[in-house]
Amino acid sequence: MSEIGEIPQDLKYSKEHEWVRTQGAELEVGITAFAANALGDVVFVELPAIGSTLSEGKPFGVVESVKSVSDLFAPVNGRVTAINATLNSSPELVNESPYAGGWMIRLQPDKPDDTNRLLNAVDYQAMLEASAH
Repeated sequence: MSEIGEIPQDLKYSKEHEWVRTQGAELEVGITAFAANALGDVVFVELPAIGSTLSEGKPFGVVESVKSVSDLFAPVNGRVTAINATLNSSPELVNESPYAGGWMIRLQPDKPDDTNRLLNAVDYQAMLEASAH
């Protein structure tokens, strides 16, 4: 169970291991503790420009760790309203605090209901457990 880590119940999850937190009309997006652990020590995060348009399932940035480089995938269609600039100087926050200080972008979704297609915590955990076998 330790490789899965905590899975906050109040978030939605993509099959590509991004999490989504609804904050008013905006969504905050990051990668899960499972993804951060799988990557290893994060050393660089490349995020899109504010105002960028994201397409669901398409890459919007990159996370580089000591082990690999991985794309970040947009969980829904939308426009970037904020980025976590702190990650430029402190990319390790992705490992240390994936669900708080390690958030990556905020976006205005094209359709707020698009988050209904994402996994809830129970379904995300079931997906992780199924892939572990």
